[in-house]
Amino acid sequence: MAIVEVTGLNKEFRRNRRHQGAFGAVRTLFSREYSIHRAVQDVSFSIEEGEAVGYVGPNGAGKSTTIKMLTGILVPTSGDILVDGRVPHEHRQENARILGAVFGQRSQLWWDLPVIDSFELHQHVYGIADGDYRRTLGFCREVLQLDSFLQAPVRQLSLGQRMRAEMAMALLHEPKILFLDEPTIGLDVLAKDRIREFLRTINRERNVTIILTTHDLKDIEEICPRLIMINQGTVMFDNTVAHLKSTVGDEREIKIEFATDPGAIEIPAGTLVRDAGASKTIRFAQDNGSVMALLSELDGRYPIRDVSIEEVSIEDVIRKLYIQTGQNAPDSSEIDTWSRHRAVTR
Repeated sequence: MAIVEVTGLNKEFRRNRRHQGAFGAVRTLFSREYSIHRAVQDVSFSIEEGEAVGYVGPNGAGKSTTIKMLTGILVPTSGDILVDGRVPHEHRQENARILGAVFGQRSQLWWDLPVIDSFELHQHVYGIADGDYRRTLGFCREVLQLDSFLQAPVRQLSLGQRMRAEMAMALLHEPKILFLDEPTIGLDVLAKDRIREFLRTINRERNVTIILTTHDLKDIEEICPRLIMINQGTVMFDNTVAHLKSTVGDEREIKIEFATDPGAIEIPAGTLVRDAGASKTIRFAQDNGSVMALLSELDGRYPIRDVSIEEVSIEDVIRKLYIQTGQNAPDSSEIDTWSRHRAVTR
């Protein structure tokens, strides 16, 4: 059963048109001229209860606008949204009880209070029964390892500790849907792994529907089987991550460590993408026969010390998808952001 249904969704913003010239500011003050910015254009998708879905795209693509309409903060210009059978902006109070949210840049915790006090305040705001509160808090304490800082003021927590507390806070009222916006931003590798494992656990064991927006595509690979990509307000891909890789990312990279630098080598079945002397990286179509044939042939000519085979990174797959669909690709800084996130998580 679909817990989120979006049909023909559009959102437009009016922007006051500014006039140029010496008296432009005066004309703008009294002007009634506007331009229309279409942030979301004819977006349609549905999400089943218990799914984990990545919702990604470059900055300004329309991700946050869509999420704000799903949570009832913004009213659509046109189109239909149903979240758990209700129109979000018409039933904000009812929807708040089934939604949880974690935003990497914003906190729900009280800065000067101990973490446990924020949790207890959340219990009273949502009217959570004592038994339900203790059971959910116990689950979060165990999985997220909260005990060491439950009594500490929020201002004294590290970023990783604060994000673990934010996750627990969002789940105390047992929401059906969890919205996540950059939940692992700025975290170290161990903190990211702990949060990813926690999200997989609540999705698998508690059937919590997860909608995740992030620039760290490792989050998508490890948490979300399904990916929705949006660019310039329109959906350009909606399918599984595995389908994306099989149809667009049909390549692998093989890294060969030679005992000594073999110099220039001919690679008829692949493309040399990195040459670091004795270490060379070659890209192939996803054909094991050609890879094994190359390794056998090279091993007969040069002493090979080590070999590793990897799929092409999801950043490269997404870049290729933009090119194939003729979409305006993210600018270089956006791709760099994805790549930096990737490099940190390796």
